[in-house]
Amino acid sequence: MHSSSSSEGEFVVQARPVPRPTRAAGPARITPLTAAGALSGVLFSGGDVRLGLDPLTGASRYGCRPLPAATLAAFGSSTASTVSETAYAAAEVLRERFALAPTELRGRLARLEMARLRFELIHLCGLADLPGLEVLFAPSGTDLHLIAADLFGDRLFGQAVAILPDPAETGSGVPQALSGRHFAADTPTGTPVVAGEPVRGMAPLETISIAVRGTNGAARPALAIDAEVEDLAKGLIAQGKRVLLVLVDGSKTGLIAPSPACALRIKQASPQAVDVLVDACQFRLSAATLRTYLEHDFLVAVTGSKFLTGPTFSGALFVPPAIAGRLAARGSCEGLADYCAAVEWPADWAGCAGLGADFNLGLMLRWEAALGELRAFRRLADADVAGVFGRFGVVAMAELGANPAFDPVPLADLSIRFDGEPRWDTVPTIFPFLLRHVRDGAAGELFHRDETLKVYAALRTPLSPRPGSRLTREQLTLPVELGQPVNLGVRDGVPISALRICASARLAVEALSGGEAAMTARARDALAKTAEIAWRISNGAPL
Repeated sequence: MHSSSSSEGEFVVQARPVPRPTRAAGPARITPLTAAGALSGVLFSGGDVRLGLDPLTGASRYGCRPLPAATLAAFGSSTASTVSETAYAAAEVLRERFALAPTELRGRLARLEMARLRFELIHLCGLADLPGLEVLFAPSGTDLHLIAADLFGDRLFGQAVAILPDPAETGSGVPQALSGRHFAADTPTGTPVVAGEPVRGMAPLETISIAVRGTNGAARPALAIDAEVEDLAKGLIAQGKRVLLVLVDGSKTGLIAPSPACALRIKQASPQAVDVLVDACQFRLSAATLRTYLEHDFLVAVTGSKFLTGPTFSGALFVPPAIAGRLAARGSCEGLADYCAAVEWPADWAGCAGLGADFNLGLMLRWEAALGELRAFRRLADADVAGVFGRFGVVAMAELGANPAFDPVPLADLSIRFDGEPRWDTVPTIFPFLLRHVRDGAAGELFHRDETLKVYAALRTPLSPRPGSRLTREQLTLPVELGQPVNLGVRDGVPISALRICASARLAVEALSGGEAAMTARARDALAKTAEIAWRISNGAPL
């Protein structure tokens, strides 16, 4: 049993309630485990509308399908990833385990499997020696922010405030989630809701967003962001407010904001009034960096679906021991049961009592696949990983700099973490770029946001041959996965957005298993096809 004391300026923690019966299992949580519910049907279950498959393309709104695609040039891990054959096979083994289990025992099996996934994630991240560390699972990074809002919201006085970086660099639904509101048209349990409406029983946090880029898309200086965040936090604390500071480590374009040193200064100055949530949902963190955040009592949100390249929608929240002891005694609001099942939380947390007794098989299968990717990645030496990512970056920047269709976005400074130690996660792995119209061999105006989206949509489909094109048949037909366009403001009166070519854990494993030359060639081919599509749009040629 956890206990907590309260004092002025400290987050209000509810006393652990008398356990009450958990909610009855809802029919929307379980996908049938018959032949009709084979893995490709279950893998994308237990999410929200963002995970739904387009009946025409068979893909989610992230462009991903629930089946492996061996020929795909997969460089879109900053958005989401298509499952690999190896990860798919691992998830299929777990699905079969549930299919063979008697119906009445599947709930017990779910508890055991979720505990195993939690145990393995902690061990693969090198954190088994941190007693009291806890992990909560959720379908997505946005769901994790909603959970954080409930855990840190002040239901008695409503005086908690969340400071967060611009959602254009994190997720469009994050401000709604942090303010205790629904962010999609349905929930992971299949419950229809109205986006923007309050979640039942949740105390909303006030949210304040901080710009990390200027209106023209250029990154703001780190010192300017830090100064704004510190001034804002000090002012709120002076008013008696409690602050949940969201630090993004690895935004959509690779930024870190505010700096970890800034967040630590704010927390150390008012430890009873400040908590820090690291939005590392890209999971582009070395084990050493993750440990450092947790040792400073920062919560860390990650997903298995981006850098790790597991299937879309798999989130986990690392809760450091000092914070876990406090939050374990806090009950959950009524509406959170539409998003979470009790098995996804630590078994002795009071909040479990208000959550569903069912389980989210899709979430378990996606994490099983992601952990397979993490297991392979953790076998690599950090120095080797840094080397392969460095070489990938040289190739990517050379290709982006050599073609007039590309306008590379300056890369983020990843050395601004606490100690600045050179680890693999200080090497860039996200390379954003704008597109320019090219006519008669010369670069012209920037692509409008809608034009960039049109290029992105055409990347997965074969191109028809055209006279004068230097692309081979293989390049024309290559399906390409890049990071979705990220809005970067307005430049020269044109609303602009950036595509991203990204390295990932899976690509590092592939490269260091003897496939680096093939990976490099595939990256060049992916960018060559991107430039070809941009040229055709600029010159009115058919795709």
